[in-house]
Amino acid sequence: MDRFEAMNAFAKVVALGSYAEAARELGVTRSAVSKAVMELEQLLGARLLDRTTRRVSPTEAGRAYYERCVDIVASVEEAELQVSRLHDEPKGVLKINGPMSFGALYLGPAIADFMAAYADLRVELTLNDRFIDPIEEGFDVTVRIAALADSSLIARKLAPARRVLVAAPDYLARHGEPRQPEDLVHHRCLNFGHTSTLQRWQLTHDGKGISVPIASALCSNNGDVLKAAALKGQGVTELPTFLVGPDVKAGQLRVVMPDYPPTELGIYALYAPNRFLAAKTRLLIDFLVDRFGTRPAWDDFA
Repeated sequence: MDRFEAMNAFAKVVALGSYAEAARELGVTRSAVSKAVMELEQLLGARLLDRTTRRVSPTEAGRAYYERCVDIVASVEEAELQVSRLHDEPKGVLKINGPMSFGALYLGPAIADFMAAYADLRVELTLNDRFIDPIEEGFDVTVRIAALADSSLIARKLAPARRVLVAAPDYLARHGEPRQPEDLVHHRCLNFGHTSTLQRWQLTHDGKGISVPIASALCSNNGDVLKAAALKGQGVTELPTFLVGPDVKAGQLRVVMPDYPPTELGIYALYAPNRFLAAKTRLLIDFLVDRFGTRPAWDDFA
């Protein structure tokens, strides 16, 4: 391999954590990838990778070199795309990670439409609700719903993620409707989380945050589970409008305490902080921003 190909091979090994996976993606033999990395280490006079039986991981020098390699590979790809006009026809594999419920309801259909516009692009979409590092796990972009903390990743907001408190009309008929935050302690609450002990919901009122204790009758780390329980009249739950907006519009759920909305989150695309963002990644993110927008369709339930 030449120097550029060796750098690309090394970057693939770090991103995928495996010589074999890097070789498979590059379409070469494992020994060719191993040789390329060894030649780079000899050239640089430094060990770039720690090799164990389970995973390959970069050394401190390897991590620094990896970041430069990714930048260089992306800049070369960008230049090639500009020359060959592939901004309109991106090719290759685009690896995306997203959350389960939002991924199935909105991200999946959006990606299907994106693929229809770029027939030569292959997409690998993985859905899960854990927060991942796209660099460590080899994704070009990961979509997450969060109030983002400081991170070494670059984040671009795709859309707001409003949340509301909702309950089924028959539950409210049986138990009454909460009017003030303190009323929630007397209601069955369906909480997103991992424990049924006393929890708190973070609400807002007139621009100020309010931390409200709740009694959790059901907790789950999946919003679809909570929505199903709410639809069956099992209590009040706090869920994003992309999940419950259609049910509110259909009258199956009712928004309660609208003057005390939960703190708003955002839907973000996260990617590695490279100066040259691959065209396929940039095109997807631009597409999703246009698709969802500042007033997404799922908020049209009033």
